[in-house]
Amino acid sequence: MNRIRIAREIALPDDLRVARARSAPHLGPRLLFFSGGSALNGISRQLKRYTFNSTHLITPFDSGGSSQVLREAFGMPAVGDLRSRLMALADETVLGQPDVYALFNHRLSRDAAQAVLRAEVAEMVAGTHPLIAAIAQPMRKLIRTSLRSFAEAVPEGFDYRHASIGNLILAGGYLRNDRALEPVLFLMSKMVDVRGTVRAVVDANLQLGAELADGRRVIGQRAISGKEVDPLDSLIRRCFLSDGARELAPSEVALPKRNRKLIGEADLICYPPGSLYSSVVANLLPAGTGAAIAARHVPKVYLPNLGRDPEALGHGLADQVAALLAPLGADAGDELEPTRFLTHVICDSTVPEAACTAVTERFAIPCIRLPLRRADDEKYDAQRVAEVLVSLD
Repeated sequence: MNRIRIAREIALPDDLRVARARSAPHLGPRLLFFSGGSALNGISRQLKRYTFNSTHLITPFDSGGSSQVLREAFGMPAVGDLRSRLMALADETVLGQPDVYALFNHRLSRDAAQAVLRAEVAEMVAGTHPLIAAIAQPMRKLIRTSLRSFAEAVPEGFDYRHASIGNLILAGGYLRNDRALEPVLFLMSKMVDVRGTVRAVVDANLQLGAELADGRRVIGQRAISGKEVDPLDSLIRRCFLSDGARELAPSEVALPKRNRKLIGEADLICYPPGSLYSSVVANLLPAGTGAAIAARHVPKVYLPNLGRDPEALGHGLADQVAALLAPLGADAGDELEPTRFLTHVICDSTVPEAACTAVTERFAIPCIRLPLRRADDEKYDAQRVAEVLVSLD
């Protein structure tokens, strides 16, 4: 069992551990993140300098953008956040697969006519598009096979505007593999030499719902996050999973055994920056998640958002902690101490000391203020955060 090597007085990363990790990232610590969206991508890009063993359990419940178009077309989980994290963890050096990386990151035009966009995808399927032609065999054949599966199944009227080619490849692979995400995520990880493990928290086509303080219910991540539509004007009381017609009981959506195993092997568990409910809490809803976390005796850290999160309307720092703990305690047993699920909150030094004190007084969880913010804006210094996390295992 690893010792929790963190105390209130900590001010800097452990230089020896950081140096050791940088010299041998293939032996780096197993850091596990419950995540979604793009908020962690910058930190992930830095993290792969220190460890190739991080694990990212990603919410597949996104209902906006290119992912939603694919969900509506094929009745599949959202893949955009999965693709985004795969790319953040990919080997971007010349030793990796830069041509595959460029293809997976390519987006179709937002303004071109649909016929033009369909023709561009057809070129990729045929293997004549420059981005495809640049990729060596047998990788090119594997990618074309997935794109062909997409093209053969795509419904008439599909909206190609600003579509991510990586998402289309994932969708084709999903259809080709009996509508399962795990095989295509594994293959895509190998294609771009991903320095870590990226998995959907569950492989299911579900929606995220929220119950608001004013009694309303909203369904769909897009409606909750307030990024593509007007933000909510009433605070969120709780989140739940839905099949689109009704709320599902936690027991109806179980955390897969393969993901429970990853939690059981983690050296550190992190609830990272991201939209509070749709990016972080959403991953904690499947049955068995709280029990798996409680059973692992390692540091469990919450790194809250910097700046304004529309989903955290009316939430102080202690309320955000409560939102994380609620589904975990409901799953594993409310009689368990909060520190079974969360051992420390680490936040930037600009967070008021009173907010940290409130967390400790309410939950007996230490709250540590560190200089983690970039000087030029309201974002974390990715390198500094990565070094702090590597120091804590």
